[in-house]
Amino acid sequence: MNYNKKTVKDIDVKGKKVLLRCDFNVPQDKKTNAITDDKRIRAALPTIQYLLGQGAAVIACSHLGKPNATFDAYVKKQVAKGKKAEELTEADWRKSLKKLSMAVVYERLCELLDCDVILAEDVIGPDAQAKAAALKPGQLLLLENTRFEQGETKNNPDTAKALADLAGADGVYVSDAFGTVHRAHASTAGVAAYLPAVSGLLIQKELEIMGGALENPKRPFVAILGGAKVSDKINVINNLLDKADTIIIGGGMAYTFAKAQGGEIGQSLLEADKQDYALEMIEKAKAKGVKLLLPVDSVCAREFSADAEPVVVEAGRIPADMMGMDIGPKTVELFCAAVKDAGTIVWNGPMGVFEFPTFAVGTKAMAKALAESGAVTIIGGGDSAAAAEQLGFADKITHISTGGGASLEFLEGKELPGVACLLDK
Repeated sequence: MNYNKKTVKDIDVKGKKVLLRCDFNVPQDKKTNAITDDKRIRAALPTIQYLLGQGAAVIACSHLGKPNATFDAYVKKQVAKGKKAEELTEADWRKSLKKLSMAVVYERLCELLDCDVILAEDVIGPDAQAKAAALKPGQLLLLENTRFEQGETKNNPDTAKALADLAGADGVYVSDAFGTVHRAHASTAGVAAYLPAVSGLLIQKELEIMGGALENPKRPFVAILGGAKVSDKINVINNLLDKADTIIIGGGMAYTFAKAQGGEIGQSLLEADKQDYALEMIEKAKAKGVKLLLPVDSVCAREFSADAEPVVVEAGRIPADMMGMDIGPKTVELFCAAVKDAGTIVWNGPMGVFEFPTFAVGTKAMAKALAESGAVTIIGGGDSAAAAEQLGFADKITHISTGGGASLEFLEGKELPGVACLLDK
């Protein structure tokens, strides 16, 4: 995949209308609807401010949550949750949409930006069209939740064309929502068929740092993979076997490797149908001269709870009534030694149940090792990013990706639709 894409700095946007796809999919309090973390909004500010400073009129759009674009879809989803269809009303559906309105993002943007911010009542309807037509350079228009449109997730050409038309004949499309580039939606890929498409500053950074790590890493290149399932990381491991010098396997997925090698894993996580794959990866690593490191001990418990008593057990010898919850102290030592002299480190997935402080030791040790390594350090979004932030090491990491699913597919070497559609340099 070509990571060398044109950016906002390669084109002239003065006096033009720019359709800007952001990632404003922020976490919200379930009761009050208030934003609990505005990191994604703040991450979009450099591109917004650059475009406004260059004299562009900016039409920003994003999705928020997973709204049901039609009443029928809403009923289907609620019935699947055990509700009775005859008791559901259109008023219920509209109430569910209101909770996912971009109004809450608009309010935060008004606080963060020193410019005119305007909110549209729809995405491609009459209000959005009128407000986009009247938009002046230096103004920012925020469209309603893109997923309120049925054609958004289906990448409907009519929806994409209607979005592009908001920017006019000489408009430009700027993609700056890395968390959504792995999805071929109308606002993430479809619009590029109708407008010249370039990356924003956030995606430019993601492509330069993550792309550089995969294509031309400073060596030794160490990849740390954790999380619950081997199945989630199959393609990542396969791709990294051709690129990394060392691959470290931790988290719940390590127990499938242990079981495949004849070990006892008690009640630990196991994907029984992935054992042959685990053995195949071990052999592939040997054949390619890649060091594959697995846990040598585990911190176990008799129950899955925050206050469960931790017991250190040798890898492959977990008692029948216990489950692995974290990597053990010898494994921490082994893994930390492997990253100490690395040139590039990519980390995706925690080493254990980091949400429970007792079992966050391994994940915290890895975050600390990355922070102190002196290497180019990249955390691929999702749980490992949350862990680094929670544990206080985020500011010492070179780059924390803004997209969990997108960064995973990036590491797999997949073509990302929202990147492939951008103009090459």
